[in-house]
Amino acid sequence: MDNLITLVNKLQRACTALGDHGEESALPTLWDSLPAIAVVGGQSSGKSSVLESVVGKDFLPRGSGIVTRRPLVLQLHRIDGDREYAEFMHLPRKRFTDFAAVRKEIADETDRETGRSKQISPVPIHLSIFSPYVVNLTLIDLPGLTKVAVEGQPENIVQDIENMVRSYIEKPNCIILAVSPANQDLATSDAIKISREVDPKGERTFGVLTKIDLMDKGTDAVDILEGRSYRLQTPWVGVVNRSQQDINKNVDMIAARRREREYFATTPEYKHMASRMGSEYLGKMLSKHLEQVIKSRIPGIQSLITKTIAELETELNRLGKPIANDAGGKLYTIMEICRMFDSIYKEHLDGVRPGGEKVYHVFDNQFPVAIKRLQFDKQLSMENVKKLITEADGYQPHLIAPEQGYRRLIESCLISIRGPAEAAVDAVHAILKDLVRKAINETHELKQFPTLRVEVGNAAFESLDRMRDESKKNTLKLVDMECSYLTVDFFRKLPQDVERGGNPSHSIFDRYNDSYLRRIGQTVLSYVNMVCSTLRNSIPKSIVYCQVREAKRSLLDHFFTELGAREMKQLSKLLDEDPAVMERRTNLAKRLELYRSAQSEIDAVAWSK
Repeated sequence: MDNLITLVNKLQRACTALGDHGEESALPTLWDSLPAIAVVGGQSSGKSSVLESVVGKDFLPRGSGIVTRRPLVLQLHRIDGDREYAEFMHLPRKRFTDFAAVRKEIADETDRETGRSKQISPVPIHLSIFSPYVVNLTLIDLPGLTKVAVEGQPENIVQDIENMVRSYIEKPNCIILAVSPANQDLATSDAIKISREVDPKGERTFGVLTKIDLMDKGTDAVDILEGRSYRLQTPWVGVVNRSQQDINKNVDMIAARRREREYFATTPEYKHMASRMGSEYLGKMLSKHLEQVIKSRIPGIQSLITKTIAELETELNRLGKPIANDAGGKLYTIMEICRMFDSIYKEHLDGVRPGGEKVYHVFDNQFPVAIKRLQFDKQLSMENVKKLITEADGYQPHLIAPEQGYRRLIESCLISIRGPAEAAVDAVHAILKDLVRKAINETHELKQFPTLRVEVGNAAFESLDRMRDESKKNTLKLVDMECSYLTVDFFRKLPQDVERGGNPSHSIFDRYNDSYLRRIGQTVLSYVNMVCSTLRNSIPKSIVYCQVREAKRSLLDHFFTELGAREMKQLSKLLDEDPAVMERRTNLAKRLELYRSAQSEIDAVAWSK
């Protein structure tokens, strides 16, 4: 069973070392789940003397006013042999064999945290005492409750102390050791008052009655000790501490304990209960009870630890890895994040993630519809056909077929295809940019670094702009190629006027009749439709080759080239993580270390059994 108290001692020390003091915070706390005994009492209740009697050593600071200004986690370890020494967690390599030096170090460490302004602090001091004369036990000595602030202290310190004490004893895993002086009315006891508020049934409260030997003659504390004045679930324990005169004379604890035993054994009022009175009995009883409580809480603590480790690991993964300190490490981090973004971007284009199908929609729907909307019939109206053919003939009318007129009519139609072609390029460009935004939002690591996020986005957009410009040039070249060279075979296969019964000897004015002009318009329209059918296939190929393919191949190539030339300071600016996130990650890592350590310690105790 001693292993259980030792286990909790280790976990409490780990909690303090890693910043878990049980105070309210955004981090999960292990401290609050660990059973502990908190010592509560007023300033004049004899609380410090009770602790020294249990330990058997004179080691606590004394004085007027508020002496205990930080919680003192006192861990007692029973060892073999005759050595006695103390260790502070903040001085891990130093052993104290002089307990007067322990008292001085408690006072000095309190001042280091609070200054000499008599302020209080919730950060505990951890003191371990190793001795063959103690029981395995952990006690938390809290600042004494007071009703008036002393000189040099703020007025709110009275409430601050009460709030600190309450924050410890209101937790269901806390055992309350309520210390009250017998020479004062129990109804005015600060310890009983605050204990009753958080533990009204007295299930977690142990009552300790001090200064029994200082009660007025003719009075005794039997009603209190037997639970008739104020009933608790466990019997009250009376103690007789050293008097101030004994302290001044340096009466040792062994003699004080002997005198305490003699007092209860020889005083008629208390003789019948002497076996369960005194500081030695108090220490043994608390040790046994703490062991039982710890044993009952272990399964719940194990479950809490397992659950919290999973939650902490999940959040740490979400926050990302910490930043490297050297230039090479920073560059590697940036490159890795960019590769993650690039991979997600490709997944959108390849159909693993949604969005890439919109490109096909442009080719299959938007672009063909735009071509169909071109009003070739207006350009090939009788009036316009006649006008262009006449202008093309100039002063010399055409002899057989109006070749120049055909060319002008075809060119005027094909040029209008440039608009839908450019629109298709721009539409795909807009889709690719939108996928960049999506990929950035889906790259969790980029959320960690706002500046890098902006730079990656800008670099990707600049690359897409270059690809768009190149794609537009090549796409319009396809249209211009169709304008610059007509497919001769198409016209050779057309029936000639003579074959249709035409008479080439007719006057030029007869040739410009409606039937002739209509036939020219129909021929041009057939040719333009043939070219449109060709471009509906070739323009998407050009766009995919120049934009989609290049976006997959080299979206961030320019950024990578430029990145390699940056200096350490510039790389650091890219990794300008939010300080709050950095602090949160550090705190989470410490808390995860605490919980993993706790899990190992508990498992070790379980296996040893």
